[in-house]
Amino acid sequence: MSADIKTLRNIPLFKNFSDSDLGQWNKRCGWQEFAANEQIIDRQSDTRDIYFITKGSARVVNYSISGREISFDDIHQGTFFGELSALDGEPRSANVVALTQTEVATLSETAFKDLLINHPETAIILMQRMSKIIRTSVDRIMDLSTLGANNRVYAEILRLARNGRISNNESRIDPVPNHSDIASRVSTTRETVARVFSELSKKQLLEKSKNTLVVRDLSRLQEMVEEFKGD
Repeated sequence: MSADIKTLRNIPLFKNFSDSDLGQWNKRCGWQEFAANEQIIDRQSDTRDIYFITKGSARVVNYSISGREISFDDIHQGTFFGELSALDGEPRSANVVALTQTEVATLSETAFKDLLINHPETAIILMQRMSKIIRTSVDRIMDLSTLGANNRVYAEILRLARNGRISNNESRIDPVPNHSDIASRVSTTRETVARVFSELSKKQLLEKSKNTLVVRDLSRLQEMVEEFKGD
């Protein structure tokens, strides 16, 4: 299986490559397809490849000792994952499961390091992505340490809303986030998430429109989160 070089150009690391360079890296990639709910990376595996999603989406998850799924992030077309093991040679830090029919391009650990060395601009893009992940992780650690369950749900909705801002004080989250997914991310129950959504809807802060969730007042939601962080 292979793909046209235009497929790779949708990946941020390759967006400024010439057609000639892109063609060379296209040849070094492996290509795989995964069905919805199929595992892409097993945390117990000793693979070191980096993965680029060229079609579809996936979820980064781990499991508690009791077997409860803990969701870290959903990753979509144009995103890459697996870079930690490719960089340091250590075991995988999480499992990755396809959410939909998903196509990925892969580079071996050696090829990925060659990419970073021969194209330094890709290293900057990689560091920017890792910086964003670290900042998000720090925020979530603080939320778990300082906020009650309801307020962690507020914070997660606010985090999702920031990616879909449609005005200075309004945002659209598309599709509507699944209650179970949010519960997994903020370490609470689905029932708590449903209760918070109902509460915010009654306050006219949230409005569901078909498969879209509209946050009507980002400033107020931010105030609600900060109010409890300051306790």
